[in-house]
Amino acid sequence: MRPNRTKQLLQQGKAALGCAVVQTRSAEIPRMFAAAGFDWAFIDTEHGGFTIEAVQELVRTCLLTSITPIVRVSDLQYTLVARALDQGAEGVLFPRVEDPERLAQAVTWAKFPPQGIRGYGLMPQQLGYEAVSFAQAIEHANSETLVISQVETQRALDCCDEMAAVPGVDVLLVGPADLSISLGVGGEFEHPKLIAAIEGVIECCRRHNKSAGIQVRNAQLAKMWMEKGMQLIGCMSEHALLWNAVKGLATELQTARDGL
Repeated sequence: MRPNRTKQLLQQGKAALGCAVVQTRSAEIPRMFAAAGFDWAFIDTEHGGFTIEAVQELVRTCLLTSITPIVRVSDLQYTLVARALDQGAEGVLFPRVEDPERLAQAVTWAKFPPQGIRGYGLMPQQLGYEAVSFAQAIEHANSETLVISQVETQRALDCCDEMAAVPGVDVLLVGPADLSISLGVGGEFEHPKLIAAIEGVIECCRRHNKSAGIQVRNAQLAKMWMEKGMQLIGCMSEHALLWNAVKGLATELQTARDGL
């Protein structure tokens, strides 16, 4: 069975680099991400309009490459978590978490008994078509599934230690856009107040032997937070990358035309 490459990198103390898939329902996107050298793809069903069939296609394409498919569910609901994992997702990302007890409950949805209450629905493709027992499949899924909880509000900051202490949580991932709004400095991604708050999350993760993560909007911010100790680094999204490339090309060609 396939090991979780991103989880291995985090356990080795290395940074794992990813990019979000939010709008484009093409299987070529994760193939492109993998070919470019990303470690994980962040498939967003919170803000993206993906059907479960689209998630399945994106996830299964990831599994044909080295890239780790991580699905952000749209809400903390058992069915959303279980279905994402049943499509083959190797990680699940919980949004807008503010309550350690609620987080602990959500973790149980991502784990088979005795660690959780996830129902068994694994098919041959999720097991790499290997002949394995129920016990082997359950042990593998429980150990390899990456569980990520987002920190996006002041309330989440206030209970950061309690959430980091929840068994089964691997990563606390900062959502700087929503967190900046909650802190009253919306969109000011280098504001001292926001930076201090994010540094506090990093220290919290260190205290509890968990990995810290962040999703940012450009490479400059990604490099800054990597240097500060972030391990799970998500940078930009497929539609932002496409827009930047299209805008840059159009501007270059328009400038050349105007110079004729």
